[in-house]
Amino acid sequence: MKRLDRYIIANFVQGYLIAGCILIGLRIVIDLFVNLDEFAKNADLGGLVVARNIVSFYAFNSTLYYRDFAGMILVVAAAFCIARMVRYNELIAIMASGLSLRRVMLPIMIMGLVMTAVLVLDQEVVIPRLADRLVRGHDVIPGQESFRAWFIPGQDGSLIFSPSFDLSSGSFDRPAIILRQLDGQGLWNVTGCIVADKAIYNEQLQRWDLINGRLINRDPNRPGGPVLAYGSMGLLPKDIPILAKSEFKGLLSWRQLDTLGGLRPRDMALLFSQKHFRITEPLINLLVLLVGLPVLLCRDPRYVKSAVLWSFCLTGACSIVTFVCKVLSTEPVPFGRPMPQLWAWLPVLIFLPIGLVELDSIKT
Repeated sequence: MKRLDRYIIANFVQGYLIAGCILIGLRIVIDLFVNLDEFAKNADLGGLVVARNIVSFYAFNSTLYYRDFAGMILVVAAAFCIARMVRYNELIAIMASGLSLRRVMLPIMIMGLVMTAVLVLDQEVVIPRLADRLVRGHDVIPGQESFRAWFIPGQDGSLIFSPSFDLSSGSFDRPAIILRQLDGQGLWNVTGCIVADKAIYNEQLQRWDLINGRLINRDPNRPGGPVLAYGSMGLLPKDIPILAKSEFKGLLSWRQLDTLGGLRPRDMALLFSQKHFRITEPLINLLVLLVGLPVLLCRDPRYVKSAVLWSFCLTGACSIVTFVCKVLSTEPVPFGRPMPQLWAWLPVLIFLPIGLVELDSIKT
């Protein structure tokens, strides 16, 4: 690695840390200001408990904030690095030494790849392991979470319903497990139902122990009977809060998403959208850097502010297009049915040519 590369990487990392702290810190301050009254609902437990709840809540949710701001942090860090070099006329000195300005982009793009790998690690490893803590509301004390389970699918095709799931004890209250089997046409047929007063997860045997469990067969010729336990259905207690609401499915890893099935076409569209955007979002973050970086290489310090503004406009447009595509990915427009694959890859198809044109237009 040359001295120039080390210098550019050092400037980029410095800008990355500053931008990350500012953006994530601003997100935390705004959320705390808006939801302070929610935290204050537990004021009767003491100020220390409330303060500990606030610290733990934002410590865990910082992983989500980093995922959401990763692309923007990349662009701000690149702008910080290039603007500093333009300010001290370092780009002119680099060109005078016989190096192309595209050579300046190389270490920044390499660091962009490294930070994108960190983003993928955060999304696929860190967030899924903390998912049961990330679903906690502002007014909930850790260990007191309760969720309503509304027909959550298991890996064996069964559906589980419960008016209340207690995360601390890993138990369902008055659960009903609908048993299903696939027929020859790929359709689910209900074969029976298991009801119980309570279902408690047995971690040692990896099953749900049932209290007063009873099997009710759909076929009247097959009488039911008591049921002491039921297989785990591929569901762990920490997975229940995530699957209870569709907006929490973004906390699952790719492998976990791959095991899910939907009940309606919209659910399946949301599932496919999540899986495809897991591939395209890291690519979009790199494209944001590719689109915004060539604009910053303006050389003249007088135009650095306008270059930064134009770069942020381009990257902002990319973010807006990506957001709109996420919204439309589960809607039946304009083809009469959801096309999550198309909408997930559309930002890449739009901004990849723009990035290549910007790269070719650099004055070297």
